[in-house]
Amino acid sequence: MMINKKHRASSWWSLLVVVSLCIVLSTYICEVQAAAVMSVDLGSEWMKVGVVSPGVPMEIALNRESKRKTPATLAFRDEVRTFGEDALSVGIRDPSSAYGYLIDLLGKTIDNPIVDLYRKRFPYYEIIGDPERNTVIFKKNDKEQFLVEELVAQILMKAKEFAQESTHQPVTEAVLTVPGYFGQAEREALLAAAQLANIKVLQLINDYTAVALNYGVFHPSGINETAQYYIFYNMGASSTSAAVISYQLVKDKHTKESHPVVEVLGVGYDRTLGGLEIQLRLRDYLADEFNAMRKTSTDVKTSPRALAKLFKEAGRVKNVLSANMDHYAQIENVLEDQDFKLQISREKLEELCADLWPRIIKPLEQALAHSGLSLNIISQVIIFGGSTRVPKVQETIKQFIKEDLGKSLNADEAAAIGAVYKAADLATGFKVKKFIVKDAAVLPIHVAFERETGNGAEIKHVKRVLFGLMNSYPQKKVITFNKHTSDFKFHVCYGDLTHLSSEERLFVGATNISLVELEKIKDLLEKMSNESVEAKGIKAYFALDDSGIFRCTGVEYVYDKQKIEEDEGTLAKLGNTISKLFSKDSKEEEKKAEDFKEEVGEDEKIKEEKSEEKVNMENEDKQNKTTAEKNLDEKENNKKNETVKIVTIKEPVQHKVTFQFTPPLTGKSYELSLEKLNAINKAETMRSRLESSFNALESHIIDIQQKLEEKEYASCVTSEEKQKILSECSAISDWLYDDSDKTTHDMYETKLNDLKTLTNVFMARHWEHEERPEAVKALENMIDGAQQFLENAKNLTKDANPERDVFTQIEIDTLSRIIDDTVTWKNAEVEAQNKLQRHEKVRLTVKDITDHMGSLDREVKYMVNKIKIWKPKPKPTTKSDKKTNKRNEEMETDETGSGFGNETQSDDDLSSQQSPDEDIKVNSTEQSTTTPRTEL
Repeated sequence: MMINKKHRASSWWSLLVVVSLCIVLSTYICEVQAAAVMSVDLGSEWMKVGVVSPGVPMEIALNRESKRKTPATLAFRDEVRTFGEDALSVGIRDPSSAYGYLIDLLGKTIDNPIVDLYRKRFPYYEIIGDPERNTVIFKKNDKEQFLVEELVAQILMKAKEFAQESTHQPVTEAVLTVPGYFGQAEREALLAAAQLANIKVLQLINDYTAVALNYGVFHPSGINETAQYYIFYNMGASSTSAAVISYQLVKDKHTKESHPVVEVLGVGYDRTLGGLEIQLRLRDYLADEFNAMRKTSTDVKTSPRALAKLFKEAGRVKNVLSANMDHYAQIENVLEDQDFKLQISREKLEELCADLWPRIIKPLEQALAHSGLSLNIISQVIIFGGSTRVPKVQETIKQFIKEDLGKSLNADEAAAIGAVYKAADLATGFKVKKFIVKDAAVLPIHVAFERETGNGAEIKHVKRVLFGLMNSYPQKKVITFNKHTSDFKFHVCYGDLTHLSSEERLFVGATNISLVELEKIKDLLEKMSNESVEAKGIKAYFALDDSGIFRCTGVEYVYDKQKIEEDEGTLAKLGNTISKLFSKDSKEEEKKAEDFKEEVGEDEKIKEEKSEEKVNMENEDKQNKTTAEKNLDEKENNKKNETVKIVTIKEPVQHKVTFQFTPPLTGKSYELSLEKLNAINKAETMRSRLESSFNALESHIIDIQQKLEEKEYASCVTSEEKQKILSECSAISDWLYDDSDKTTHDMYETKLNDLKTLTNVFMARHWEHEERPEAVKALENMIDGAQQFLENAKNLTKDANPERDVFTQIEIDTLSRIIDDTVTWKNAEVEAQNKLQRHEKVRLTVKDITDHMGSLDREVKYMVNKIKIWKPKPKPTTKSDKKTNKRNEEMETDETGSGFGNETQSDDDLSSQQSPDEDIKVNSTEQSTTTPRTEL
């Protein structure tokens, strides 16, 4: 019994150790794997970056100018790449070198109407088609050409830089927002751009879904078991969308826990209605007014630079008119040194965009129609997006809903914050409140295939809906093909698009998504024809994942087959039962199980022996049976021990999937793009290092020249040294400003190091003279403290106080000697140093002072530590005391709880145990970090 207890105890200890190690290891793994993640709300005009890192809440990353949003524009001029505001400045001087409003060009072929609209809006770009993929290429010259994916990838790289600078950690994972109307081609193109930027995309999330998630997370009080309905209205730079969203607490069937669910029920959009269109209307108006003034004979619209200036001013005036009734548009040197100034009223702007205002409510109507809900059950219409600040936009929406608008969200940052919450949910190392998100398919998807009807009839064209309009996703679907006996193929296409306008259907582009070709079907069916199988058909599996990406995940031939299994014997059944009932974790339980098996085995053996005797007797009585009857009995007995089971078997079907939408950037094209971007990044890194090293050398030269003009620095250098330093600065300065293309960052850094070696001599002297007074003062304070300590310590020796003999006389003498030596050294060195000129070699350095402070500090700390551990010696006990103690011990043993063992001490005993350090004041020496002496 004792052995079993010990074994059980050891087992529990082993389990406890393992669990503890697992907890520690899991904690360590979480800390190691926890890394910062980001979100990028990449709009047409602006880019916002959200970040979250361990221990730091969600926030917006600032750019180099400490702003929370950055223009989604980059420029190339004179082999220099710039981003953001700098790129916009380049775009004024050379419009064709700055690239913006790129998001809508992703995944578009050169013949898409969106590309024609882009050319019309920005006529100064030369746009050509990719010879392989027929996608958009910006051609600057014969050497510089950029795919849209390459330009977007470089913007994402800059977003990654902002995130890393904000979190001070490497960032590799992100959630990216996309417009909800993006199809498969656009989403694949954005994923390719992110891959070029070396960003792992955790998910693509629709912008309105990200905002709805943001609202639900930060306004959880209104979410309960009853569904609440909201509309999120977004007008950005280039598009407008509206989404009907529901919030509800839903109980999980398995865990029985309730979690909030945000679900998209209906979506409406207009991909060409936004702030950009308003700005372009105003730009064209300003251009017409300038031409009407006839200040030049040249049409201002034919000048790219003038058009870019007008576009920038139109954007500024549009923003001002959102808060004011009128404002002046004013531009210097629009064209041919002619200035331009014009007063514009908000009324005039609204007149210019008169045909746009009715389009504002159409996305709202579409979203309500697709959701099947009426406006009267919508709790609130919440607006976001920069262009919703236009007064006419808000006024039009309010007239439609007849209620006030919800403005509780940050119009610019709501999507970025919602997306970064999703990133924290998906990334490793973060724990966030579970919030289930169900998005909706804006473009329905169906499968189309041909089927033979037999008897020479015509081939039947069949369509099957996979994901209908507003079907929720992520979701998986299966289609079964029952009547195909040979190789066939099926198309995956966008479904019924009649709910879209004719113009929007053209914007969608190619409606074919993929072609799936199934091969060797006949061979597979013939292989199974000889077996007793029941065919269930060919099943194709499809998925629409969290990012809205559609995939055919596999094709299988499924059939049921009969499988005959023999019944297990009695011993086998008992063995299986025992193995299920008893665990192998305990050796004791294993032993019991083995004993039980052995006992059962003996009983079975006895039964078998008796059975054999009985069979022998029966055989003697039935010798007249025929051989046929015996065989029949054997077959019947075998059938009783056999069980027929139906097993479902899935055989993979060989198939080939071909994308039929705009081909994504893959293969050799991707490798070439990656090589191009790596070369651009490398050149920029080298140029940045060259500029930094140049600026560092230039700044050091100017700094040294200025310091040598100041009295306090000039007094620390001899005339020969000063002449040599100034001469060297002049020579390097001449070389520095010599226009040479052969200079490298290594050359600048070498010159800087040589110059620092020369100038550090007098800079070190100046530093010594500036820091020495404080160091000497600190040493004097330490000496004063040590002397006070010494005076108190002299009272804790055997001669001065026999009952409190903390220190020996040797220790007292040692400390006294060190104090005296330090004082003598300090006085002598200070006097000697004061006789020297500031430009002469320093005699008393700060290091010398700190060394002596360290020696004194160690000795004092040694004595302080000795006080802390000192205890008074026990008093010798007499024989009567021993008898009294013995009697008290006996009484305590006999009468437990009597309280005899809690005698009070006399005043003499208390005073004798008083700590000696109560009488000693320890000054600043205890605050030093110098290691104390360890010998006691």
